[in-house]
Amino acid sequence: MGCGNSFIILVTLSVALITYNILISANAPLKLDLPAPSNSSPPSKISVDPVIKMPVERSSRRFGGQQQRKRLFHTAVTASDSIYNTRQCRVMYYWFRKHRDGPNSGMGGFTRILHSGKADKFMDEIPTFVAQPLPSGMDKGYIVLNRPWAFVQWLQQAEIKEDYILMAEPDHIIVKPIPNLSRDGLGAAFPFFYIEAKKYESTLRKFFPVEKGPITNIDPIGNSPVIVGKESLKKIAPTWMNVSLAMKKDTEADKAFGWVLEMYAYAVSSALHGVGNILYKDFMIQPPWDTELGEKFIIHYTYGCDYNMKDELTYGKIGEWRFDKRSIDQVAPLRNLPLPPTGVTESVVCIVSPTSLGV
Repeated sequence: MGCGNSFIILVTLSVALITYNILISANAPLKLDLPAPSNSSPPSKISVDPVIKMPVERSSRRFGGQQQRKRLFHTAVTASDSIYNTRQCRVMYYWFRKHRDGPNSGMGGFTRILHSGKADKFMDEIPTFVAQPLPSGMDKGYIVLNRPWAFVQWLQQAEIKEDYILMAEPDHIIVKPIPNLSRDGLGAAFPFFYIEAKKYESTLRKFFPVEKGPITNIDPIGNSPVIVGKESLKKIAPTWMNVSLAMKKDTEADKAFGWVLEMYAYAVSSALHGVGNILYKDFMIQPPWDTELGEKFIIHYTYGCDYNMKDELTYGKIGEWRFDKRSIDQVAPLRNLPLPPTGVTESVVCIVSPTSLGV
């Protein structure tokens, strides 16, 4: 057994030996799948466009016609049963259905992975798999830790027809058909500027040892949006769960990564299993910082949008006009939202216009 595998066992079992027995007792069996040498070709053997981190062959062509074969992916969204998450899922599923059968689409089925442990009244409206939450107190107030555990259960127990998975989030609006952007054993992921493996190398080496390769093997991604092969994700998901729990338990990692801890955990786990990613910056936009829709596929409305009546962004201060997903407390999708001042950027208008949020 190599040093790398020994290290991973130590990392995961430090938390997993405890959580495994607890989770088993909750009738939610977990099969730990620790990293092993990957049989896929390393990403370095593929000629890559240095600007968008996409294989040159692909970056020079459009996603249409003969190039985009029907390699369908299954869209999966994890959610709690809160009013906050439920409303977002209803809107997200509406726009998924609207674009699923459009030109060049690789979109197959859809599942809301509901990690509340019980069914809700929207089961007939949204295709749903009910997953068990982590035992009380295990998330230490960080509810996002339920996400990797929910994926582990879904991947083990559900029948998924497609060979690829798109991991998305409730606060995503799909604005046009999404093709399968992954290829050649690589995932396709949106690059986040704040996922900085080099900056936190000393901390990350606790979970990604030197024997596993340079720290730059950890891509600047989270788990969403990501399109990845189903069999690859089945290997990554248990490691992602265990690394997330180990990071949360580690004081240094918890302080360094904060609310994006499970994003770092996914990036590390993907690298541990030798699954590289095409960094596709046109995957989505995040208003108000991204101002134009362009050729993007998803709007991620995670940030509050506050403006005065002079069209000026007042981020950090409640504006005369605002849209913030956190201030909405009803399950029903909103209709007839007031439009922002005339000069506000296109991306913000798209969030609140009737053609973007109305159902």
